[in-house]
Amino acid sequence: MRIKMLATVLAAAVATSLVAAGSAVGQTTAGDSEAAIAITEQASDQILVLASDDAAWSKAQVAWRWRPTAANGFADLVDNWGLPDEAKLRHRGDQAYLLTTDSYGLAAVVPYPQGTGSYWAADVGRPANPHSIELLPNGNVAVVASTGGWLRVYTASQDPRSTTYVQFDLPDAHGVYWDEKRDLLWALGGHDLVALRMTGRPGQPRLTEVRRVALPTPWGHDLQPVSSDDDRLWITTGSQVYQYSYASNTFLQDFPAAGVIQTGVKSVGDERASGQVLASLVQVGNICTWCTDTVSLFESDGSLLLHGAQIYKARWWVDPNAD
Repeated sequence: MRIKMLATVLAAAVATSLVAAGSAVGQTTAGDSEAAIAITEQASDQILVLASDDAAWSKAQVAWRWRPTAANGFADLVDNWGLPDEAKLRHRGDQAYLLTTDSYGLAAVVPYPQGTGSYWAADVGRPANPHSIELLPNGNVAVVASTGGWLRVYTASQDPRSTTYVQFDLPDAHGVYWDEKRDLLWALGGHDLVALRMTGRPGQPRLTEVRRVALPTPWGHDLQPVSSDDDRLWITTGSQVYQYSYASNTFLQDFPAAGVIQTGVKSVGDERASGQVLASLVQVGNICTWCTDTVSLFESDGSLLLHGAQIYKARWWVDPNAD
């Protein structure tokens, strides 16, 4: 009970202290990176975007924030939000979108920076524990769920609240990424990395497995493209961080930060322009036992601290498929 009360007090304090600084992100810098950072902040149950500099984090200067409310068009889905666990930036045409999931069941594609309405949103099931999401070129949306043990492609191209889907079973599914170069949908499960080919019409999608690779260590968690090398994917497991090479079909640990980022990595990614590697690692002593209040920057041997935060994932606020 005491822990629950502390969590409630902390969430209220964080929500009060995170002062909004406008709807769009500026170009203030941290070291040699101009990209902003998005976090899934579970103390205040919000997606937050901050500039990647010490001042923005130490002063809690939030450039953009989002959570579902009746006012922004999510009256039917507010009960499916409480533990946000994914935030990605993607584009469709000239419109940017926040892609987000929440362990309480929400999966959504939200116009950015408008933050109102949705390209698509649905309750995909709280017991399923959705963990990641991807926007596909035909307008559909892929979602993975860890407890559910599946990847689903929802026919978002047909209706902004479509709950029609095709399912691919993948135990402990945690990550999903659309590989534009190869026209493949990658998905990460607890023990395997799989590549799927999409066929069929947008309203009747089909998935075919074309590659399956066993992970070197168990409990796959995060799946992201390596921005500096389009042959590679970032892969995290319960105990290690790898880069998977499509060409050699191998998991590699030949990148500079390999010896440092290992156990408890919830998210990892590099920023193409600067080469900065960003990661969120489980922090001993955080009231949320799977969270941290600090985002690590490994190429600069630095970090960004947001006091009182419970950060699950941190992402460079960049679309890897954008020109």
